[in-house]
Amino acid sequence: MSSHHIVREGQEPALIIANGAACDPELMDQLLEWSPFIVVLDGALHRVLERQIKFDVVLGDFDQQSPEDVMRMVPPHTLVLHVPDQDKTDLEKGIEYLISRNFEAVNILWATGQRSDHYMNNIATLARYKDRIGLVMLDNHSRIYPIHSGFTKHFSAGTNVSLIPLNRVSNLSSRNLVWNLNGETLEYPHRTSSSNKVAESGLVSISFDSGILLMMECIDL
Repeated sequence: MSSHHIVREGQEPALIIANGAACDPELMDQLLEWSPFIVVLDGALHRVLERQIKFDVVLGDFDQQSPEDVMRMVPPHTLVLHVPDQDKTDLEKGIEYLISRNFEAVNILWATGQRSDHYMNNIATLARYKDRIGLVMLDNHSRIYPIHSGFTKHFSAGTNVSLIPLNRVSNLSSRNLVWNLNGETLEYPHRTSSSNKVAESGLVSISFDSGILLMMECIDL
């Protein structure tokens, strides 16, 4: 069982556990250890309870079980939030709840794999909230997050990275990639920059004039 409360709120990103494919226990344990606040979406509740993962909030529309049933299932002092709005997914509700709590960033697990419609919508959710909270979606193979122009980050040489536009991204330039872009336009689904690599250990920088762009750090297994 995780002892995640050793870190105080505000020091590290919160964690949302969604209901897609599970990740390796090592990745889960790493994020639990450094997450001061954990939100479980109700579709994942049974799986989380089976793994004896501590969490602070369970949230969703509770279309499979009533809020009263959930209250009987979860440990004492767990906040049970019934949010029946059918115009938003449970992931959107979880993100908005964390925004209301003034969290600046959130990691998201179990949001990829399994149903493709959920996976694609979860990717779109990253774009919808990119200006309101820092978002990173993780699984065993990928680390996915929206970036803004002026992005810089230190990478090791040879790291696999992909720049995936979600609309038209104009005047895009990169530095320290094997195949750099120089004032180019990417537009989904016509042109992306997939399966690029970091040229040398050090900073990678990305700039562009407009559009929504995802960085995907991917691992070959």
